[in-house]
Formats: sequence, C-alpha cells, structure tokens
Amino acid sequence: MNLGLRFLGCGAAHAAELGCSAAVVERDGTPLLLIDCGADTLNRHLETYRDLPRAVFVTHVHMDHVAGLERLFFRTYFDPARRGQVAMYAHAALVPHLQARLADYPEMVAEGGANFWDAFRLVPCSRGFWHAGLWFDVFATRHHAPLSSFGLAVRGAFAYTGDTRPIPEALAHYAPEPALIAHDCALQGNPSHSGVDDLEREYTKEQRRRFVLYHYGGAAEGAALAARGYRVARPGEVLALPAPVAGAMLHEPAGVSA
Repeated sequence: MNLGLRFLGCGAAHAAELGCSAAVVERDGTPLLLIDCGADTLNRHLETYRDLPRAVFVTHVHMDHVAGLERLFFRTYFDPARRGQVAMYAHAALVPHLQARLADYPEMVAEGGANFWDAFRLVPCSRGFWHAGLWFDVFATRHHAPLSSFGLAVRGAFAYTGDTRPIPEALAHYAPEPALIAHDCALQGNPSHSGVDDLEREYTKEQRRRFVLYHYGGAAEGAALAARGYRVARPGEVLALPAPVAGAMLHEPAGVSA
C-alpha cells in the first residue's frame, strides 16, 4: 500500500490563482478522501481523477473550505447511484455550523422535498474515524473560536493542520517522525493563521524539516517561504507518504478485501 497526499489547491482565501486549499489522500494513486471542498475544488478534483469525491473531511466551515459542498450536493442528490453514498466526516462540534451555513436554507431544490443531508452520509466524529481501512485521527487546531477547526492525521504517515496557529504539542502527538506535516503558513502570521516566524519560534528543527507549507498568499509569497528553506506545496503536486503505524491500519484476513 502506497499512500500519497495531493494538493488540489494551496492558496489563502484571497490567492485565487493557487486554488482553494484542499488535498486528497490517495492510495496507490486512487483518491480515498478529500480534505475540504472550496469553490474551485470540485473542478480540480474532476480534472485530476475524472470523478467526484466519494468521501470528504471538513476541517472548518469558512467558505473557502466548504463553498463547493453546495455544488457537490446537486451533483450527488440528482444521481440515484450516488445519493446518500458520499461520506462526509466532520467533528461533532462542527455539525451545527455546517447545518447553519449550508443545510438550513429554505428548499434546497426549487421543487421542494429535498434536504441537504439527503445527498450525503454524515459521519460525526470526535477522536477520529475509520475510512477505507485506515484510522484517521482528528484533533483541534487554533483558528478563531475554540472547537471550530480541526486537523487530520494518519499516525506515522501525515498530518494536515487545516487553518491554524502553531500547535506544536498536538503535532508532537499526532505526527511523530517520520510523518509529513502539511501546515498552514503565510509569510506574515495573524490571529488566525501561522506565519513563518511563528513556525520558527514554536516548532523544533526536526518538526520543521518535515513541513510542507500551504495556504499562503500567492506565488511570490510561496517563493519567499521556499527561500527561507521550507518545502512549499504547489497546486496539483502529490507527495509520497511514509507507511502508517500498525495501529492505524485495519488488517484483514488473507483473501478478504478491505
């Protein structure tokens, strides 16, 4: 089993040329799980895989991370083979925000009779969830209000922070070496996002060596981060991941497929 992390987009909300920050966990080149779904994410997913996502994890509900879910609703609800089959994983604390922001609008379709959640298989979680034979850890990050944003990890393979200020203790636990760490970072930080100076103040050299930075403010900013010695994600780039630890994989008996 070879896992990869593909960045469909890696830009901050105002960096439209880089695409909305979103990534796909792949297994042997096949998409397993989409992380976030901004306004242009479905187009990028279709261009890459010639198919819609079958599973989505939502880090938080800012529109540059969830605006594409409305379009995914329409593409899924009106396809009988897909309706109710797309898994949507979200921390339980986010479900009221998702309901308020996306699902509560009167009459999802003009004809009536349709609920937003009819298109999806909502899977609320807290510590994490099983998907496609892998255990995904879910952990709180620091972005606006407490318990409003969450990261994702497969122990030993990767962690994806979502939007966050530095969280060194969480990443020491959920992303020990040799896991790749995809981290929110702009050239200048602010109360909701990490800046490169924040990374250098808060993280160890060993952690920073495994960083791949995304959610930055444009090509020039990406070049400036790279000049500081960091690996910077590019739209469409896929990175090979280390193997997960044994406890993060579901081992099936011989002859039984996951």
